[in-house]
Amino acid sequence: MISTTVQGILAGFVPEEHILIQEPLSRHTTFQVGGEADCVILIETEEELSALNRYLNQIGLPYFVLGNGSNLLVSDQGFHGIVLKTKGNFEKISTNGNKITAQAGALLSQIAKEACEQGLTGMEFAAGIPGTAGGAVIMNAGAYGGEMAQVVEQVRLIGQSGEVFTMTNAALEFGYRKSAIKNLPFIVTEVTFALQKGEPEQIRAKMNELAAARREKQPLQYPSAGSTFKRPEGYFAGKLIMDAGFRGYSLGGAQVSEKHCGFIINKGNATAQDISDLIQEVSEGVYEKFRVRLEPEVIRIGSF
Repeated sequence: MISTTVQGILAGFVPEEHILIQEPLSRHTTFQVGGEADCVILIETEEELSALNRYLNQIGLPYFVLGNGSNLLVSDQGFHGIVLKTKGNFEKISTNGNKITAQAGALLSQIAKEACEQGLTGMEFAAGIPGTAGGAVIMNAGAYGGEMAQVVEQVRLIGQSGEVFTMTNAALEFGYRKSAIKNLPFIVTEVTFALQKGEPEQIRAKMNELAAARREKQPLQYPSAGSTFKRPEGYFAGKLIMDAGFRGYSLGGAQVSEKHCGFIINKGNATAQDISDLIQEVSEGVYEKFRVRLEPEVIRIGSF
């Protein structure tokens, strides 16, 4: 629980209506599961985020920053601390020449749409990724042969003391589903993408082609966190899972998708524990059969 004293101090940083006490995190994640956070604070400006980051570090209160909640599994017991969720002004996108600057809360789909409208190519792969710019940089999100490492020029961040600084692409040390800031106490506030000039019609055609492929191959009608596991070197996670006999396998309300075995979906009444247990069971089953260890791409928050 957040004390009334701390609540009062928080109200000095953001409008009181942006402070949500005992807020169900199932409302803020694409899995649509998870218990309550002690407090969710809706953040609209870098100044708010910087001040809150400095204060929360000073008092030692646990917190994490949430974008679209698309790569997250929150425990049924919730999160005992504060969730900082970007919204409003933190979703702005602007274009200058061949560069697009997006606030951390901007959806990748909207950034890709802006790039297409401006005749800029390079973001087509990201149009169907259900995440935000901030989270995408941290995880080096990618699909269909593209990834953030190919298009990010620089990132604006906030440090533990509230200081604002930038990191270039080289300093970010991108790797497969990781970056240098993944395990550092920095918060992404803005991302600048360097793209190439292209023909809007060709860009749109490519985006439509990839969207059709997603509809055909992915279980988009069910809540999920996208690809559940990282791709093991030399293999495809979905094929390993299918060949291990897990296609359509259910545990409680969670299921290995029949359409794409790389996805674990919420069939409608799953708990976070159902999903976590199924991830574990699939991982162990694949290892037992093929001696290949599947590493979850989904980040767990809270106690499981």
